Amino acid sequence: MSEVLRAVDRLRQAINRHDLDALAQCFDERAVLVAPDGIAESREEIASYYTQWLEAYPNMVITPQSVTLFGDTVAAEFTISGTHKGPLLLPGGDVLEGTGRAVLLRSCSFSTVEGGVILSHRLFYDQLEVAAQLGGGLSFDGGSP
Repeated sequence: MSEVLRAVDRLRQAINRHDLDALAQCFDERAVLVAPDGIAESREEIASYYTQWLEAYPNMVITPQSVTLFGDTVAAEFTISGTHKGPLLLPGGDVLEGTGRAVLLRSCSFSTVEGGVILSHRLFYDQLEVAAQLGGGLSFDGGSP
C-alpha cells in the first residue's frame, strides 16, 4: 500500500476506533478540511470537527465502498453509519439533541497527502439526507421558495 493510501486508511481506522489523538496525527499542522457544514483550518480545528461528529454519533463507523489513487490524492466513496445519541450542531448554529435515530449517509472525500499526512481533506455528503434521517426537513426563512 502506498504512503498516500496508508495516510487515508489511518484516518478511517482512527475514526472507527474513536481515537481522536490518532485522528489528529493523520493531519498536517496546516491541514484544511472543507465539508458541507464548515471549514476547519488546522489540525486542532479538524480534531474538534470530528469530536462533534463522534459525540453526536458515539457508535459511528466509516465503511469504504471504493478508493482511487491519483498521484498524491485519494478519492474515496464510503458510508457513515451510526446512531444519533448526542448533540449535533446544525447549519445556522442550532443544536439538535440526540434523537436515537440510526443514520446511513452516502459520502465521498478527496484527500491530498504530503509527507505521509493529510494536507487537504474535502468531505462531501448530503445535509438534506442527514436531516431527513433525523426526522427533519428542508425549510426556508420568510415563506415559500
